[in-house]
Amino acid sequence: MKRVQLGLIALALTLGVAFAQVPECELDRPVVFAGLDWDSARIHNAIAAYILEHGYGCQTDSIPGSTIPLVQGLIRGDLDVMMEVWVDNIKETWDKALATGRVVDLGVNFPDAIQGWFVPRYVIEGDPERGIAPMAPDLRSVQDLPRYKTLFTDPESPDKGRFYNCILGWACEVINTKKLEAYGLSDDYTNFRPGTGAALAAAIASAYERGKPILAYYWGPTWVLGKYDLVMLEEPPFTQECWDELNSERRPQTACAYPVIKVTVGVSKDFADQAPTLVEFLKRYETSNQLVSELLAFMQDNDAEVEEAAIHFLKNYTDVWTQWVPAEVAARVQASLP
Repeated sequence: MKRVQLGLIALALTLGVAFAQVPECELDRPVVFAGLDWDSARIHNAIAAYILEHGYGCQTDSIPGSTIPLVQGLIRGDLDVMMEVWVDNIKETWDKALATGRVVDLGVNFPDAIQGWFVPRYVIEGDPERGIAPMAPDLRSVQDLPRYKTLFTDPESPDKGRFYNCILGWACEVINTKKLEAYGLSDDYTNFRPGTGAALAAAIASAYERGKPILAYYWGPTWVLGKYDLVMLEEPPFTQECWDELNSERRPQTACAYPVIKVTVGVSKDFADQAPTLVEFLKRYETSNQLVSELLAFMQDNDAEVEEAAIHFLKNYTDVWTQWVPAEVAARVQASLP
């Protein structure tokens, strides 16, 4: 009997805390997430919720909505956690929220949300495996585009190239239109405005799958940047003065690159005070534009829900998320995975 007991102890030590009882959550109620209405935020909610439930013994919930009302929910304490705060996009609102003292910024989720003008990498470098020769080996920046208008020919205006702009009605469509003019490209390129995000993504996907050239605006994190190897063309460096001019009513004389945006995690002050251990986990939660784009591509390719993407992440990116939590929490999460 003694030998059996020693064997069980050794097994328990080997498996560590995988068999340990899930601890009692710091909160006696569900942790409530801001249910932002885009997929990358929903993925982050699903990942964080899974870790909270299986690693910390918490219950979770979410309240759906758009950014500004959900920020107000954080201020009121109706919500606990917002996993994607695009601070530069809501700077005035977020600054006011922080000024109330009712909201806490926990730091960066991902530091490199990007926007820009893209071409497939094979346009510049070719792709021997697909039998594609380089089409524009010297293409590096927007200043090079006049030389390649015939490569990106607009089928409806063959004397011009086609630039696939941002979605009609979005602020980036206006910015890109001003950029075309400021870069002196209006005479060489048609300003083609897709009506929906799906139409823009479909145009890029169709060209890429056929190995054809395409010049398009896009942004990340998105499944498009996760699935396809695109190169962002160089532009003059971002400056606040240039950006203010692009966003003004004036006709811009110059243009520049989009800013790289840091996306942070925000919580209510009540949650921060009541759940310091959970807050420590959320402070450590950090991803990247590329990682999130890969998860979005997984969803796209597999027709998967965000919960499936969260499981995929926890199984395949162990080196990332185990840095966010103590070893015993990581062991509980890993033991729970299907």
